[in-house]
Amino acid sequence: MTITNYSMQSFVDEQRKFFASGQTKSYDFRLQQLKKLKEAIALRQDKILEALHQDLGKPSLEGCFELAVISEISYAIKNLKKWMKPKRVSAGIENFPACAKIHSEPLGVVLIIGPWNYPFTLMISPLLGAIASGNCAMLKPSELAPHTSALITELIKDIFPPEYICIQEGGVEVAQELLATKFDHIFFTGGTKIGQIVMESAAKQLTPVTLELGGKSPCVVDKETNLKITAQRITWGKFINAGQTCIAPDYILVDKAIKQEFIQEIKQCVHDFFGDNPAQSQDFARIINQKQFDRLEQLLGSGNIIVGGETNRENKYIAPTIIDNVPLNSPIMAEEIFGPIMPILEYNHLDEAINIINSKPKPLALYFFSNNSENKKRILHETSSGGLCFNETIMQVGVKDLPFGGVGDSGIGAYHGKTSFDTFSHKKAVLSRYFWGDLKWRYAPYSDKIVNTFKKFYTK
Repeated sequence: MTITNYSMQSFVDEQRKFFASGQTKSYDFRLQQLKKLKEAIALRQDKILEALHQDLGKPSLEGCFELAVISEISYAIKNLKKWMKPKRVSAGIENFPACAKIHSEPLGVVLIIGPWNYPFTLMISPLLGAIASGNCAMLKPSELAPHTSALITELIKDIFPPEYICIQEGGVEVAQELLATKFDHIFFTGGTKIGQIVMESAAKQLTPVTLELGGKSPCVVDKETNLKITAQRITWGKFINAGQTCIAPDYILVDKAIKQEFIQEIKQCVHDFFGDNPAQSQDFARIINQKQFDRLEQLLGSGNIIVGGETNRENKYIAPTIIDNVPLNSPIMAEEIFGPIMPILEYNHLDEAINIINSKPKPLALYFFSNNSENKKRILHETSSGGLCFNETIMQVGVKDLPFGGVGDSGIGAYHGKTSFDTFSHKKAVLSRYFWGDLKWRYAPYSDKIVNTFKKFYTK
């Protein structure tokens, strides 16, 4: 059903009225809403797993990774009072006697637009941040994951009134109507091209944005590493959700000295994980739709296929695939892959790998496998990425006290844990003075003595 701009605006107007009532601001209200959300998800775990399987062919365990959002809610419940507490800071001797504090206040009515690749957790995770911060929220789940979208809609409507948390299903037209409506913050997760459209729309109304995008996240394998464990962690990180993960290792840069041995380990891992015929494996997901399938199939000709390469358009299946001898100017190195295709490139010296990384837009994640502490320092200080993992892939997303977000083309802003609370809060600066101890010297007429005193004071 297409929603007119007038009716969309009326939904937001009702939310603004509810926010203006002040109900969302109290600790008790926020706490109760988080508890309701947690309970509602816990009661629907099996339905969530089934919806994810219907939309993406997700294996049950990979679906359970999306249920980890329950622990995020528990973490917010545990820490909410501490997060809401005003933070006292120094007012400076020039303001003595005074008290300076930073108060976190909700932004108002926020818009959250979710993606299709992790359609449940990437909708609920920012929502819990908006709730914890005391906001009203408008949700737009991805129409490309229809079963999960319908389930989220049922869940939200069951526990929240629309004047508090409202959800709108639909396609591009609904998204456009939402973006034409004034919000106090827009949180978007998705591709870079759509992120640009969101930012352009937000700029017209001076609406701040959080953009969780993507990019080509490199994975560098140093010759000083445990090859077996390295191969296992890379294979898992690359092929989970059939490679449709924004922080999946996009391409592999491996030291030439160990390249062939590394390839053999990767081949073995693919076989160990998915068997002789991954198409029959219950543990390998499917591509979201034919459009993405066709895009990925075209990338298979970017090098020499040494593992996989089999496809089935009807079943939206692309086998876990490893490609060798990939030129830097090949199509697969020009865009984020977002699928189960692993290009392997070699380097002779770490300088070469760093130069390749830095020649591309800043990625959402960077992975470096090595036991060499000096090389780790070089990767840390000579590259830029949203996040960095040493000797691991993907797992940084589950560390609640680490902010998750991009830099440059891979995103604007971050969330998770307290960072989510901060993202949906305005940090109000509050200075409180007393009526005694007035600073008479600041009033005109100004004397040369006071000017000279200030010159000396600021240069100390």
